Amino acid sequence: MSVKILKQGVFDSIQDLGRNGFQHLGINPGGAMDHVAAQVANFLAGNDGKVSVIEIHFPAPLVLFEEDAMIALSGADFGATINDQEIPHNATMLIKKFSVLQFPRYKFGTRAYLAVNGGFEIPKWLDSYSTNLKAAAGGFKGRCLMKEDRLHFKSKKNYSSLLKNKDCIVFPWKADTSSFYTSSNRIRIMEGAEYDQLNFSSQELLTSSSFTITHQSDRMGYRMKGAPVQMKSHNELVTSAVTSGTIQLFPDGQFIILMADHQTTGGYPRIAHVISVDIPKLAQMRPETSVRFELISCSEAEEQLAQQQHNLRLLQNACVLNLENQLNSFL
Repeated sequence: MSVKILKQGVFDSIQDLGRNGFQHLGINPGGAMDHVAAQVANFLAGNDGKVSVIEIHFPAPLVLFEEDAMIALSGADFGATINDQEIPHNATMLIKKFSVLQFPRYKFGTRAYLAVNGGFEIPKWLDSYSTNLKAAAGGFKGRCLMKEDRLHFKSKKNYSSLLKNKDCIVFPWKADTSSFYTSSNRIRIMEGAEYDQLNFSSQELLTSSSFTITHQSDRMGYRMKGAPVQMKSHNELVTSAVTSGTIQLFPDGQFIILMADHQTTGGYPRIAHVISVDIPKLAQMRPETSVRFELISCSEAEEQLAQQQHNLRLLQNACVLNLENQLNSFL
């Protein structure tokens, strides 16, 4: 039971929620850039949030389902179709064997997530399915997905009695993800370890000016362009720990926001940190997008995180209940 990549996309890989506990060995957590969308796709597909998913970019792959499957898509919307019939975003679907999934039309976002019921049958590396491209480990053979790759499903289920002559059945509910992504381009940040070393005008500039995501942005980090931000002095810094969301300032006054595949330490000033709640929103922004930063306290960031976790639990519980009721209705 598997899916086959008929045509590869630009940078698609197996991800989960990350490889935690190994940064002291120089191994970054990695994982899905948009951890909310990865979990939503999994919940809709009848999984818990930690199951492996495919992170998809545009132009996207062409995927053949060699067996029946229960799937869900979340995150970016690339106009997905099954056998040329458009299918919805943030919904649970049954897909008939030998059906082809395509993504022919860009609508919004940067990364989509495909989840299948039970996840993919691939080995874990350091307790995670996530692909670490630099180490060539984890995920599917430690690399991005390529043409002719086959990903086997962990669970084998036959939905032919439900699908009958249909290529796809869409279950009658959708996940509401509006609470996880706001429409504004405001990104909330907290003060970093070297924030106080910024001169006063640069501290004001950080929250009063707009900054643009450049094309030199990827899973490692988002390079930003805007008015230069300056330190009070240019003292050498000891290399220190960094994490996803850390904003590092370069000598030229520009900065980078570290993302999922960030290094584990760095020697540039850590002037701020994007709060974890806003990283999924940032991960869905494309190059040339202009953002503004809002400085909040650590306690406010913790409150936002607690609310996000609460909303995810509510969504997961609703998916479990709806899925159980829907499958029972077929009996």
